[in-house]
Amino acid sequence: MKLIDPILQFSGEIQKLRHTIHARPELCFEEHETAELVARSLTEWGVPIMRGLGGTGVVGILKNGSSPRAIGLRADMDALPVQELNAFAHASRNEGKMHACGHDGHAAMLLGAAHYLSQHKHFDGTVYFIFQPAEEGGGGARRMMDDGLFSKFPMDAVFGMHNWPGIPVGQFGVTTGPMMASSNEFAVTISGKGAHAAQPHKGIDPIMVAVQLAQSWQSILTRNKNPLDAGVLSITQIHAGSATNIIPDDATLIGTVRAFDLDVLDLIESRMRTIADHTAQAFDATVDFRFVRNYPPLVNHAKETAFAVDVLRSLVGTENVDSNVEPTMGAEDFAYMLQEKAGCYVFIGNGEGDHRMAGHGLGPCNLHNPSYDFNDALLPIGASYWARLAETFLKPA
Repeated sequence: MKLIDPILQFSGEIQKLRHTIHARPELCFEEHETAELVARSLTEWGVPIMRGLGGTGVVGILKNGSSPRAIGLRADMDALPVQELNAFAHASRNEGKMHACGHDGHAAMLLGAAHYLSQHKHFDGTVYFIFQPAEEGGGGARRMMDDGLFSKFPMDAVFGMHNWPGIPVGQFGVTTGPMMASSNEFAVTISGKGAHAAQPHKGIDPIMVAVQLAQSWQSILTRNKNPLDAGVLSITQIHAGSATNIIPDDATLIGTVRAFDLDVLDLIESRMRTIADHTAQAFDATVDFRFVRNYPPLVNHAKETAFAVDVLRSLVGTENVDSNVEPTMGAEDFAYMLQEKAGCYVFIGNGEGDHRMAGHGLGPCNLHNPSYDFNDALLPIGASYWARLAETFLKPA
């Protein structure tokens, strides 16, 4: 790997920043202490800032030379409502809150790049360091955009990065086109008529409707959707009844739908609604169908992805860059930014979890797991990628 020497020399400080953020996790739109640390660090390094976009967002503005070109580098800052099982020194001190997705590391890597670029201005143009709140379900990217992120800070392209357990340290994964799915949720309440279980003919059984829906909806994926198009429909909750001898008045199904293509999503939602309405009608029941679209699919732009791949290959070697990584049905609100701006999102390998020091929990080092911890070995790698990306994108003529 051809990491940047000043970043390697500063990696101890980057690690301290990461551990500080990890020990004091804050949930979406509550990242006040984290935003203060980010703002204070950038200011100390001579990077002008703007605060308040998306509530607790911070944008660092680093200009050099005379070029009007600009690049945006984005990291998320929020934690999850998870009780950490780790017991090492930097474990969470905030009850019921944990950096179980590595946003502490994402913020620290971007801070490391900001420190280097503020001291070594080998670029011509503007670098915007975007520290975003509320990725975990809050749509913080959308909120920053609504508050004028791209109008106040006009940029030619925007880039994002997420650690990925299972990919070895020192390796990256990326692909052109859809890389992460849209995230959507549904809740369906079936209203029937309660009765004694010994006299079901006197009621309208909502549980039978729920059973029919659970089975029929899966036919959407196998008989309505093109088999070559990806889609997932998962029922994750069923609520009905309170006694063994009573048919309840209602039943509820709750779950999630994932897809890479909005036309596929339209098809799934439409068929779910139609099947729910007609199945309930067949049983003389009624149905309340609610479908909420959360994050759109994350789609990488071809030109910017090819550019990112070239930078990565020059940094860690061609053999350590999978430019056709398998997409995931997980979701990311960076997708909003890629809907409005050209750009690319990459996975940086977090390893298998053997980096965790004594005192870690017994669970796997997977995202959203109470035994997870970001791998500090990534810090100089990710920071070097950010720095080289900016320097190459804004290479002086």
